[in-house]
Amino acid sequence: MRVLLLGGGGREAALAWSLSRSPLCQRLFVAPGNPGLADWADCRPGLDPLDGAAVAEFCRAESVDLVFVGPEPPLVAGLVDELAARGIPAFGPSRLAAELEGSKAWAKAFMQRHAIPTAAFRTFSRLDEALDFLAAAPWPVVLKANGLAAGKGVVLPESAPEARAALNSMLDGSAFGAAGATVVIEERMSGPELSVFALCDGARSWILGSARDHKRVGEGDTGPNTGGMGALAPSPLATPGLLEQVRREILEPVLAGMAAEGRPYRGILYLGLMLTPMGPRVIEFNCRLGDPETQALLPLLELDLLDWAGRIARGEQLPAAADPPLKAGCAVCVVLAAAGYPGPVRGGELLEGLDGLAEPGLLAFPAGVSRDPAGRLRSAGGRVLGLTALGATAAEARARALAAAAHVGFAGMHYRKDIGA
Repeated sequence: MRVLLLGGGGREAALAWSLSRSPLCQRLFVAPGNPGLADWADCRPGLDPLDGAAVAEFCRAESVDLVFVGPEPPLVAGLVDELAARGIPAFGPSRLAAELEGSKAWAKAFMQRHAIPTAAFRTFSRLDEALDFLAAAPWPVVLKANGLAAGKGVVLPESAPEARAALNSMLDGSAFGAAGATVVIEERMSGPELSVFALCDGARSWILGSARDHKRVGEGDTGPNTGGMGALAPSPLATPGLLEQVRREILEPVLAGMAAEGRPYRGILYLGLMLTPMGPRVIEFNCRLGDPETQALLPLLELDLLDWAGRIARGEQLPAAADPPLKAGCAVCVVLAAAGYPGPVRGGELLEGLDGLAEPGLLAFPAGVSRDPAGRLRSAGGRVLGLTALGATAAEARARALAAAAHVGFAGMHYRKDIGA
């Protein structure tokens, strides 16, 4: 198969690594990709994943057999539908199915219609109505931008004045732009968080695994939210019994509900869950793999992802098999971030020490990087590099990841030392 992977961050680096290892992969293109992916793929930085006509023309010119969509914006915009109409198989949900991530308000109403456990909520587009509700709402609350906000559209206010200020900045467009034109106010649930990933063919699902993401920038889960500072896979909370409960109470009702509403879900479904005293409840859905959870999950996965993705994209029958197995042990991904992240960052810092990372069970996934005229990697984004280490236990994997991080350097680099602790 000749494959086009869309995206260019750390998630797509892990996907490029995984897809390129498939015996079915004849050639792998990544668009736009990043300059750190040369070992796994042929990057096409000028190809815009949101330009469906350009993507289709590239596929025709390069005889691409499958398009694998990594990030959410092309999915929410309907790229899979556009390619399918042109006869090009693409892996990922349709525009209607991707609304599970594209609109938090729609997803909450969908869960309400199908009795899928989640937090109580109300949706608002007018500031006065939102403030009136907030004044009488049970405290504490969570504020969520309705649209796509690169994983940063959630506010956890610590006081009523902070909540009012956040609502104002969201609804006037200064906080999240058009994504915040509608805001979901919901009860703040309590309990540990868990991410579960499933492969879906529209009617059936296979749980790929679980992970624990660390969103806050500071150790001990302090500071502002980020796109993700690291991940542990599998989560120690994801017992076989709990995963079966998630399948029965959440995953299967979601697939049945989407099919009943004419939106059959095909692709990766990410379940962001909170394990409350009343059982697992949905925090959010994503219509793709997570970043950085992908960097921890894929090295453990005993599955030819390219084979299964191709079969689903072409509408072929999949075996009625059990969930794919994972390798024994754990994986920890530690994100190396640029100075200032998650705020404004400076780029152009030289990455040093990557040559010393070539050992089994240790992977470096480039994300926000560029190459200088001498061919050296330099920082070019907030999350610069993901270091993933495998170990027999979470503690061993974490120790290996932190040891690797100590050998890599660029000016202003920071990372959390408690990922997976």
